[in-house]
Amino acid sequence: MDFNTYFELVNLYNDYAMACDSDRWEQWPEFFIETGTYRLQPRENYEQGFPLCLLALESKGMMEDRVYSVKETLYHDPYYQRHIVGAPRITSVEKTLDVERICSEANYAVLRTKLDGESTVYNVGFYRDVIVRTAAGLKFQSRLCVYDSEMIANSIIYPI
Repeated sequence: MDFNTYFELVNLYNDYAMACDSDRWEQWPEFFIETGTYRLQPRENYEQGFPLCLLALESKGMMEDRVYSVKETLYHDPYYQRHIVGAPRITSVEKTLDVERICSEANYAVLRTKLDGESTVYNVGFYRDVIVRTAAGLKFQSRLCVYDSEMIANSIIYPI
């Protein structure tokens, strides 16, 4: 992989985190292709090959529905979140005439700050991603967020 592509990949990770941390939820689905998937899965299920996920969105349309519910219908105690994402590690690159596909992974930690409280560690784990090049740049074909702890604080409202 050349430097410019890696730099573009790093920017994809950084822009994704910044959109989530800045309450720009309407931008979140735009990081995915139309048939993109987003899954949030406990590590125990991942390691045992069980498909059960806390959240499984199977298309960009489902992600847009999630954004609508986060902004318009879900009632929850508001909070801020802040992502700390490690540098992506490339696990494979596949180039054909039709597609450039990058498989990568990165560790993450998400901190949560409630409006009336202190910051706490909210969710920790790793991303396993498949990324494709589109006319608009790199986009997620799939993002699997594998979180380490079975115990999560309340429900997860915002994307990780």
